[in-house]
Amino acid sequence: MEAKIGKLVESVGSFFSGGDTIPWCTRDIIAGCEREVAEAANEEQKSDSIMRLSWALVHSKNQEDVNRGIGMLEASLGQSNSPLQTREKLYLLAVGHYRNGDYPRSRQLVDHGLIGIGIATTAVGLLVGGIAAIAARKK
Repeated sequence: MEAKIGKLVESVGSFFSGGDTIPWCTRDIIAGCEREVAEAANEEQKSDSIMRLSWALVHSKNQEDVNRGIGMLEASLGQSNSPLQTREKLYLLAVGHYRNGDYPRSRQLVDHGLIGIGIATTAVGLLVGGIAAIAARKK
């Protein structure tokens, strides 16, 4: 029981001290993702596998892996098929720059992703508002 309370106090303290709570990735996971990319049967599977590899790389403790992940994400950013995929890549880029200690660039990427979410939310709100207005008019 004391161990559980100690872990709770430690996690709360870590939260308020601003500790790094982004997960780390091991070399074994990265190697598995690399195999998955190599064995992908079609372009869609390869694209998904590359996203998982990019995630693993930017979450690595190895600086070279993080830089490789950043490079892969930057190269594929213009090839995103959807706004959701673009936001995911921006988030992963922000994680990579955070891991590199480039906090201003990381913050800039997070803010850019949040603007995209805000635009999408506004569009949905306008659509729902329009439907509600039409429904109210019919009554």
